[in-house]
Amino acid sequence: MTRKGLILFAREPLPGRVKTRLAEAIGDHAAVELYRAMLRDVLDISRKLTDVDIVVFWDCEEKSLPLLTDTYQCRSRRQISGDLGQRMQAAFAELFAAGFESCCIIGSDTPDLPHAYILDAFELLEDQRFDAVLGPSADGGYYLLGLKRLYPELFAGIEWSTGNVLRQSLEGARTGGAVTQLLPVWHDIDTMEDLNAFIKRYSMLSTGGSRTADLATAL
Repeated sequence: MTRKGLILFAREPLPGRVKTRLAEAIGDHAAVELYRAMLRDVLDISRKLTDVDIVVFWDCEEKSLPLLTDTYQCRSRRQISGDLGQRMQAAFAELFAAGFESCCIIGSDTPDLPHAYILDAFELLEDQRFDAVLGPSADGGYYLLGLKRLYPELFAGIEWSTGNVLRQSLEGARTGGAVTQLLPVWHDIDTMEDLNAFIKRYSMLSTGGSRTADLATAL
């Protein structure tokens, strides 16, 4: 069986470090609690994958790593310093060096990401026609990147945290010779508008079991 790895990028839940745009509307304490709920929901989604190893790469102090590992019951690494592209590239490089043959990376701000989308990403990576998989987000970025080997062009020269991320990443993939397949568009939560849209999606689906939705509707 091919070794598959799922990288989850997360931050230590501290005031002023997580969901800062949401904090402007709901306050630092509520933003931290909401981030904790989102992270646990994303971990729950990820743990439904039965043949995939999950590794959380934390943006945190070294001393915080054991506590985060214990709190969230996960395999943990620290992110290196650098911009987002450098940190993601290093995480992929670490897992590929450890023997993984396909890896996907997701963030902690898509608490209702359909489990099927992650499954589809790994299935596409098993297809010899494709070298990379990207899950576009509605804001012009992406919520998932899947690779079978490193393409440095996907991580350099990108205007991170802008609406240009997906377009520039696709250009980087073409430059590097990676044939890319796209997943359906999905939504992350960065602003109050995003949070309200999430609550609306949740109420329409009525799936239950979302810590994020329960907390958000109580704010």
